[in-house]
Amino acid sequence: MTPPHTAPGSGAPDVPTIARGHEARDGLRASLPDAARAWLDQALDEAAAEQVEPGRVPGWEVRLAEAARRCGTTHGDSVRVLILIAARADTAVLTRVYRHGTADERRAVLHALPHLVSGPEAVPLVEDALRANDPRLLAAAVGPYAARHLAPHLWRHALLKCLFTGVPVDAIADLPRRADGDAELARMLDDYAAERDAAGRGVPEGLYRVLALTRTAADTAGLPAKES
Repeated sequence: MTPPHTAPGSGAPDVPTIARGHEARDGLRASLPDAARAWLDQALDEAAAEQVEPGRVPGWEVRLAEAARRCGTTHGDSVRVLILIAARADTAVLTRVYRHGTADERRAVLHALPHLVSGPEAVPLVEDALRANDPRLLAAAVGPYAARHLAPHLWRHALLKCLFTGVPVDAIADLPRRADGDAELARMLDDYAAERDAAGRGVPEGLYRVLALTRTAADTAGLPAKES
């Protein structure tokens, strides 16, 4: 199962089609051994049923910390996101989990945002992740939620950060739509490529792909040849 916003071969864990409810849960269950499957069912049922009391940390947050140990590191992100969705975590809860969580839990929050937050109120979490230098966190930050809600200036700088930290551009959700005809992004990419060339450094392959998206078909014919 390949997530729409995770680049193949990028080292990011598999986060399947999380928003598909029972389909996502059933698909994950089928890949787990019996003990892990039972644990997942209990964790999701408890998260869905728990009534959170003000000022008290809900029990399902403990499950987030156990996810990889119980279900394996390959499925850890998927399990954490499904727990957050089952718990119907709101922006305040997601913010608390992100601020106090591990890198794994922060990634889960970012992956869960497009399924739990409809407006831009969680953008500060994305902005915080984009200040990090962890490629897996950055890849999670440029998912569908960022594609919907990041302002153009911030989105352009997020894309550039992906390029110079080695995050594949395949990780950037909705890239063709956001880059389409963006003359300012084209200027920034040209400047970045010129700086790399002047310093004797290679230009990231993904830069040429994005640059082509920013230009019209007529302009694309004038693009510099990609380095082999």
